[in-house]
Amino acid sequence: MNRRHFLQRTAGLVALGGCAPSFLSRALAATPPGPDQRILVIVQLAGGNDGVNTVIPWADDAYHKARPSLAMGEKAVLRLNDYAGLHPGLRGFKELYNEGVLTILQGIGYPDPDRSHFRSMDIWNSAHPESEMTGDGWLGRALDQCSANAAGQVPALALGMDSLPLALVAPRTNVPSIRSLDDYQLRFSGGDGMLKQNLARRLAAPSSLDGIDLGFLRQSLGTAIDSAARLKEVAAGYQPAVPYPQTQLATHLKTAAQLIAGDLGTRIFFVSLGGFDTHSQQAGSHGALMAELGGAVSAFFRDLKARGLAEQVLLATYSEFGRRLKENGSLGTDHGAASQMFVVSGAAKGGIIGDHPSLTDLDDGDLKHHTDFRRVYATLLDQWLRIPSTEVLGGHFAPLDFLKA
Repeated sequence: MNRRHFLQRTAGLVALGGCAPSFLSRALAATPPGPDQRILVIVQLAGGNDGVNTVIPWADDAYHKARPSLAMGEKAVLRLNDYAGLHPGLRGFKELYNEGVLTILQGIGYPDPDRSHFRSMDIWNSAHPESEMTGDGWLGRALDQCSANAAGQVPALALGMDSLPLALVAPRTNVPSIRSLDDYQLRFSGGDGMLKQNLARRLAAPSSLDGIDLGFLRQSLGTAIDSAARLKEVAAGYQPAVPYPQTQLATHLKTAAQLIAGDLGTRIFFVSLGGFDTHSQQAGSHGALMAELGGAVSAFFRDLKARGLAEQVLLATYSEFGRRLKENGSLGTDHGAASQMFVVSGAAKGGIIGDHPSLTDLDDGDLKHHTDFRRVYATLLDQWLRIPSTEVLGGHFAPLDFLKA
């Protein structure tokens, strides 16, 4: 069992223990984030979101010919311009777009796209399309840079996930993953004895602990209970400024808002919304996902805005690939390539960046990308988190112009 697998396997139980020393010291200081302590929230759309029916080219005849059942017209979409509009479920996004805080990055992808869920998601999470997996992620490597520069770890959290996403796996920085604040507090409310019993049950498996840093494990055991108490204090004192929808994604983003408002010093949050592998009967399931995404992100932004944090927090979405232009015989769409990313922040310029990919110049039926996703990552690292991107991404990628000066 290697360290990455150990972290993924025990993340829900060990939770904040891995980074608790620096995490707790910063939490107890309770200093609000300054201009250079910006917060990044990543929302992963797992399964391959259909970008064509997300930012919809309603005015393009090729769209309607390729999708006789799934196509939406001008009256159905939330119109952006004379060519494209948002899915009608993204009403929350349209409101944010009208307010100038939602940016749509079009034609995002990478060369020689892989249409396997697992490989493509590993590519997005590692930011290494051209090479074998290194076992760490782009955000994990960024955290390691901050830990070295600041002589201490920079905290990050994966929320609502059973295992640590590859994006946050780091060689030197331990990143926690928690399902929910309530679940975390329940696990540790029994004290140290209960914690050890739970850990023993979780690790009772045929695999061996050979190669695991037992010092890391002991440190996790010794600090987890203290961190649970701090999280309980933050949760108890939090009242959202706006109502959140009763959806899973909204719950996770509400948790992120709690921790941000509690000044815990966490700079990176990672949440995931699944269900986007829409091979059949796409219209209903995709519509529900669009509504969940738009409603949750809108509530999150308005909650932060009411607390004066809208310009210190940036939320970005990505999915492992888009879907094919042509609908299939099951009223769904199959694995494709290029798609879009969304950025929401009071510090974003808003609007649309880049042209919608051509619906006639295709790559074997798939949309072609014109912007490498690593350019978006470079912008988030260099201009938002102020972490040099070249070493993290393994090369220089020109930033995009979607942030205010």
